[in-house]
Amino acid sequence: MRVVVTGASGQLGAAVVEDFRTAHDTVPLTRRDADLTDDAAVAAAVDRVGPEVIVNCAAYNDVDGAEDHPIEALNANAFAVRALARAAERLGATLVHYSTDFVFDGTAVRPYSEEDRPNPRSVYATSKLLGDWFAFDAPRAYVLRVESLFGRAPNGPEPRGSVASILSRLMAGESPKVFIDRTISPTYVVDAARATRELVERAAPAGLYHCVNSGACTWFEFARELAHRLGLEAALTPVRTNHVALRAARPLYCALSNEKLRRVGIEMPAWQDAVRRFVST
Repeated sequence: MRVVVTGASGQLGAAVVEDFRTAHDTVPLTRRDADLTDDAAVAAAVDRVGPEVIVNCAAYNDVDGAEDHPIEALNANAFAVRALARAAERLGATLVHYSTDFVFDGTAVRPYSEEDRPNPRSVYATSKLLGDWFAFDAPRAYVLRVESLFGRAPNGPEPRGSVASILSRLMAGESPKVFIDRTISPTYVVDAARATRELVERAAPAGLYHCVNSGACTWFEFARELAHRLGLEAALTPVRTNHVALRAARPLYCALSNEKLRRVGIEMPAWQDAVRRFVST
């Protein structure tokens, strides 16, 4: 099976490329290879490869920056997905696209399922939800919601984001400020990549899946587990979301249920096990 992976230099994209390469002809694409907001460039890049599967890991992930640069966020997170869906339709290819927990408003009292209605509260979240809708223009599409990604980007730039920030501060002997009022389902990119490949290989029913590690925790609990696995006696600083200046609204409760993934035979390890494996690599 020939597979194209966009956003291949990021931590998720790199993990997807590494996993798919174990069994499939996998072609990584980065920004240097094609501007995903240019339909013609996308068509040319994809046509050169002629893939059976397109996995889109590219995204604009600056949640606060999107408030000031909405067009950039929409171009990368929505219209680029539309271009890829059109390419998939023309080639009869399967499209895999990654979404986010931020499409929810965070007011739930139990883990969100795929049937729960999105209610985005920021420009970033809205742009991602539009991308989800565009993805389903492909003849066969998997939209996989991931959140709070952690992992490494082999031969690429240092990962960015909350987990990377916590990790760098812990390793520097600092006391990172960590939210105690935001609940998440962390996602190890290695596990997300494996689950993606298994969905495609098994020809599981197309549609929307929550592709996160099992269980939920607060950011503080996650950081404490990470410090423990690193053997660090870190003095974490607990903070509440409303005490931090953030441009964009964040959902407070965004645990996701991966039960639908389990029903098609794909098990996601507990987040604590994922942290253990991440630290040991």
